[in-house]
Amino acid sequence: MLAFIISRLLQALPVMFTVSLISFAMFAYVGDPVAIMLGQDYTVAQRDALVRELGLDQPFFVQFGTFLGNAVQGEFGLSYRLSRPVSDLILERAPATLELAFTAAILALAVGVPMGVYTGLYRNSWLSRFFLTFSLIGVSLPTFLIGILLILTFSVWLGWLPSFGRGDVVQLGWWSTGFLTWSGLKALILPSITLGLFQLTLIMRLVRSEMMEVLRTDYIKFARARGLPNRAIHFGHALKNTLVPVITIAGLQLGGIIAFAIVTETVFQWPGMGLLFIQSVGAADIPIMAAYLMLIALVFVTINLVVDLLYYAVDPRLRIGRGGH
Repeated sequence: MLAFIISRLLQALPVMFTVSLISFAMFAYVGDPVAIMLGQDYTVAQRDALVRELGLDQPFFVQFGTFLGNAVQGEFGLSYRLSRPVSDLILERAPATLELAFTAAILALAVGVPMGVYTGLYRNSWLSRFFLTFSLIGVSLPTFLIGILLILTFSVWLGWLPSFGRGDVVQLGWWSTGFLTWSGLKALILPSITLGLFQLTLIMRLVRSEMMEVLRTDYIKFARARGLPNRAIHFGHALKNTLVPVITIAGLQLGGIIAFAIVTETVFQWPGMGLLFIQSVGAADIPIMAAYLMLIALVFVTINLVVDLLYYAVDPRLRIGRGGH
């Protein structure tokens, strides 16, 4: 197991290097950060001094090497727009994004898996048909449109929930959380539904198809012939064997939720990393943009490793196969 983890970590190094190179190259020549930082009135001497201070007069690979060396230490330089360390800005915004992402993921799993099991077991019922119709809507509508419709319904027409912002938060050290305040919980409802709806419908349809396929296998027929109750067959045998693909999709979707929370955070003005990235694009803030993409790549690499390890806990055949080698 330790050798497996080390090998996966070594495989992740070239991935992270490539992502960092591509992300830095994409934004290195976008816009004019010096003009943004200095404003309209500045002298040539001031511009030259700031260019030297930021290292923008160095060749590309020298700039990239400096950026990469600092990134390994958790430092991504100064934000061109805010003149603050990028690592501090990300740490300030990370709690908002992570709370939103994990709430959306838990919602998708907690609702999607039972709906998938039900539609797989009772596929001809009217409720199953309703769930399938609902899933088509969730898959088809774009995220920003779902957010706008939810705001129109629950914020504008009904006035039940806030349409933007994070509400009141509580500081627990460097971590800020909205889970401990009523306004924070209310502000979390609409963004989390918007972000998690696509994943919810995807998981539901995946669990349904896997359940229907597993229920047709021979060992399920043998279990029925032995007289096992339906509850033991459905949840002790069938559902357990659907978990491997579900873990794969759920793990990758969690990374996708964090990466693509940009749209949801923009619609709801949620003060997370995605909104910070969008604001940085308009200002050609290269350190923030490159740091964000590297962070997302690290999230995907970490989630892939966790998913691989969960395989061993769920599917004993993988442990036996690796042990045989």
